[in-house]
Amino acid sequence: MSDVPTPDEFSPAVLAQLRRLQDKYVPDGQDLAAYLEGLYHAKYINYWDYIELDTLLSLQRPLTNLPDERIFIMYHQISELYFKLCLCEYEQIGNLQAPTLGEVVLRLGRINRYFENLIDSFDVMVDGMDKQQFLDFRMALMPASGFQSVQYRMIEIASTALENLTDQVKRQTLGEASAHDFDQLLGCIYWKAGATIEASGAKALTLIEFERKYTADLVRHAAAYHDRNVWAVVQRLPEEDRHHPRLLRAMRQLDVSVNVNWPLMHFKSAVRYLHRNPIDVAATGGTNWRNYLPPNSSAAFSTPNSGAPRSSKTGAKAGWKACSKKA
Repeated sequence: MSDVPTPDEFSPAVLAQLRRLQDKYVPDGQDLAAYLEGLYHAKYINYWDYIELDTLLSLQRPLTNLPDERIFIMYHQISELYFKLCLCEYEQIGNLQAPTLGEVVLRLGRINRYFENLIDSFDVMVDGMDKQQFLDFRMALMPASGFQSVQYRMIEIASTALENLTDQVKRQTLGEASAHDFDQLLGCIYWKAGATIEASGAKALTLIEFERKYTADLVRHAAAYHDRNVWAVVQRLPEEDRHHPRLLRAMRQLDVSVNVNWPLMHFKSAVRYLHRNPIDVAATGGTNWRNYLPPNSSAAFSTPNSGAPRSSKTGAKAGWKACSKKA
């Protein structure tokens, strides 16, 4: 038998695939026959192997014997997986060399859908755990806090210009020269105010540990998305497309979902579990949750020229007040 496959030995479809493989491997000096032998010996792939199901189901390691702690862990892990889905879309938006209205709206729609799923499912956190169990097992979690979700911070940074996320007073003191000094800009980021000790104004241990682990990563991320964040990519669209109703709706929804409704769900949960008269229960990470979680204290993604209202600076305040009264 010849080493060269012939039409008599293989179907046209198989021959075509062999030629494609040869075109792929030969230019790199690779032996196609060796790769095919490896394929011959390889096992069939199974669902549980492909998604590493056994590993995934082993990642819940409660610190207490209270059963509802598993719910708490799993929901946060699910949230982080959704954040990773979002970041996959942000990466593809940032990689668009010649963005089109359709492509940007498509990917913003996916991000918005992921956040809608998260927001719609947050009742698992609000009503899905026994209140006393939560108040008990949370004491074993200090100083950990959802505040330390670096992927959520990366989503914020990938959504808009970094200066839109900074404290404006501190930002002005840095001057224009700081526009590309991402380390300094991150030093003025709005979320730092949420992890300060109210009595002294000092950084909470939660923030200290977060910065120790992630500052370098966030500086790199901010540099990578300086010209690749959603707002920057939108500015490269033709002017007519920048004002298209589909795009404005998608950007407005992004602002509302990430900047208003997601923090609002956390505030609702905090009110249910931590609100007490006359003094609220402290958050495990030392965050001043009543000041930090209400979405009117967050920075908005949209800018005045986008045509999308800065919703987190307007209607959110009434929303979280109503939420607080109902809880």
